[in-house]
Amino acid sequence: MNVEELLAKAKKPSADAMTLHPFYHGKVETALKCTVRSFQDFAIWYTPGVAAPCRAIQADPELVYEYTNKWNTVIVVSDGTRVLGLGDIGPKAGLPVMEGKALLYKYLGGVDGMAIMLDTKDPDAIINTVLMLQPGFGGVNLEDISQPKCFYILDTLREKAEIPVWHDDQQGTATVTLAGLMNALRVVGKNKEDVKVAFIGCGASNVAISRLIFGWGVTPGNCFMVDTKGILGKHRKDIEIRKAEFKDKWKLCNTTNVEGREGNIPDAIKGADVVIALSKSGPGVILPEWIGTMAKDAVVFACANPVPEIWPWEAKEAGAAVVATGRSDFPNQVNNSLGFPGIFRGTLDVRARTITDEMCYAAADALAGHVGRDLSSDHILPNMDDWEVFPREAAAVAMKAQEQGLARIQTTYEQEFENARRIIKRSRDLTQMMMDKGFIPEAPVSEEAHPIDDETLEAAY
Repeated sequence: MNVEELLAKAKKPSADAMTLHPFYHGKVETALKCTVRSFQDFAIWYTPGVAAPCRAIQADPELVYEYTNKWNTVIVVSDGTRVLGLGDIGPKAGLPVMEGKALLYKYLGGVDGMAIMLDTKDPDAIINTVLMLQPGFGGVNLEDISQPKCFYILDTLREKAEIPVWHDDQQGTATVTLAGLMNALRVVGKNKEDVKVAFIGCGASNVAISRLIFGWGVTPGNCFMVDTKGILGKHRKDIEIRKAEFKDKWKLCNTTNVEGREGNIPDAIKGADVVIALSKSGPGVILPEWIGTMAKDAVVFACANPVPEIWPWEAKEAGAAVVATGRSDFPNQVNNSLGFPGIFRGTLDVRARTITDEMCYAAADALAGHVGRDLSSDHILPNMDDWEVFPREAAAVAMKAQEQGLARIQTTYEQEFENARRIIKRSRDLTQMMMDKGFIPEAPVSEEAHPIDDETLEAAY
């Protein structure tokens, strides 16, 4: 496949999206899960019968998990200030992404997700809104919230909320990236303690990724973080004077870059074994000649969305041994969609009070281990259609939550694996049945069905 064909392939999902979104008018809907044999059943599901479970829950609040769908619901909360690689596009423009998140929760994890877009940028207002909403839901997925406030929001909610709160751009991306790195280093035969890692971008994702990777055993001093003003280090007085606001960045200034390197992206990449880029949408953010300065058998994760910082074929031609992106249309997709459905499945099933880094490590081990004998330079992570990885993650997370004393329900690995597998399979089978029966109609995917002019496509892309 030549470059023109590869570029055309890369642009097709955006073109198809502009056809299918208006056709379906959204991605998820409310469907009944109880019988309605006749209108007489309304007396059970609503008044007067519903008063009985209401009184039971009033007497024992934990029964809300038994009598309602709280046990299986997650709200996807965003203010639209950091959507994909698009930036601050607002809550309305961010809604398609959060609906997509709800779709993935249901199809991959059997979890009922609901998009909640907030028309405020005030972190305290976001915190208070989530706390007021929590009685009706089992968990919270924070999404696409700009930094540094995203750190404050997550930390505060994890402290105050009675249900698990997770920021997928932090914990989810970090978990899947760690799993990919585990296997990538196996492919190239390098030790985690010895590798040099250049983190391109210092937003919520890479800050969380670095935390998990360092906790796993990569040496922080061997690594380099790059933000919009250059390499982090003790020389960065611009961060030091605002260290109360950017405390995570200032910590990284003092724990990474023992060489005292200064400069920008090419200076950080030189001699590195691994590049983990989650910066701005490319291509051209990372140049092929910079990849050529990396150590032998280099690993490149170019994970900006919707377009990676460098095209994967360019990185390979420049000498990279393993290349990954955040896209499903190239090999080695490093995408948080491989993490959050299974992680929340296990979290909800044992009613864990929170999601810890240790639970993320358990999920990363399950993800990396699931590849097994199929491990190769073009297959460092499972594909999302290899759906049994999700119940394996769920079981691993559930066991770790119990081990840490965070679970309100006790189960075995085998029981949780089968339980999660059953719930996820039901969701997939239900979707297939609705497609087969025509309840989800098949839509056209072509320019002829919905013509797209270059300006519209460029805006979407």
